[in-house]
Amino acid sequence: MGRERPVGTVTRGTTNPNRLRRCDRWLLATQAWRLRERPVIVDLGYGASPVTALELHDRVCRVRPQVEVIGIEIDPGRVAAAAPLARPGLSFALGGFEIPVPGQVDVVRAFNVLRQYDESQVGGAWDLVRSRLTPAGLFIDGTCDEIGRLATWVAVTADGPQTLTLSMRLGGLEDPSVIAERLPKALIHRNVPGEAVHDLLDAMASAWRRASPHSAYGRRQQWLQMVRSLRADWPVRGDEKRWRLGELTLDWSAIAPTRNVSKNSRNVT
Repeated sequence: MGRERPVGTVTRGTTNPNRLRRCDRWLLATQAWRLRERPVIVDLGYGASPVTALELHDRVCRVRPQVEVIGIEIDPGRVAAAAPLARPGLSFALGGFEIPVPGQVDVVRAFNVLRQYDESQVGGAWDLVRSRLTPAGLFIDGTCDEIGRLATWVAVTADGPQTLTLSMRLGGLEDPSVIAERLPKALIHRNVPGEAVHDLLDAMASAWRRASPHSAYGRRQQWLQMVRSLRADWPVRGDEKRWRLGELTLDWSAIAPTRNVSKNSRNVT
């Protein structure tokens, strides 16, 4: 590919070990069917430390030993700092949403990248990354807290966004609506009356309170009861094996924004 200017802007670069374990666990448990025998996976915007790319390579190798993981950063200094950690199946490259690697890729994971952009730029970023995916490829656009106890992500395919996943550590959880502060950029400004994601968070808080008697058996049991209750009105995916991990996945169509944010929503600069 050419040497065009990378698409995007430099992020703060904050990262920590194990920060993306929740998403990686979901990817390998529910989406491994998307991975070819020799899949190509991109960790986009890995930050000041390449630790998340190293962890991703370690985790995927367990199910696809021939995986190629490429950490992509728009900051040349971060790419140079990561280069000595390259190894067979793991490399680092300069770039942005254009994904400057040969051929198509199976998975692109970008956490806390679009969070620092305007909401009007999300659609354009999604479209650009989608154009680089294999037919069965997946773009994961997510946000999480500093140590990965609260995380959310949108699963985007060639056909557009498919699901929203909310994942949180259940130990010590007082109210699941705390996840609102970690919603993906496409939704974080939509937590207002009249938007479906606001209704979802309200429904979660109400179901959580109704399930409070189950807290006597632990937060996990309270969470499981909450999810069972939500299934009556919301298109919840997965089964109790996933829910027990503090994970809730729903169809995107149930929580998608109700109006466009801008006529320029497809522009990314």
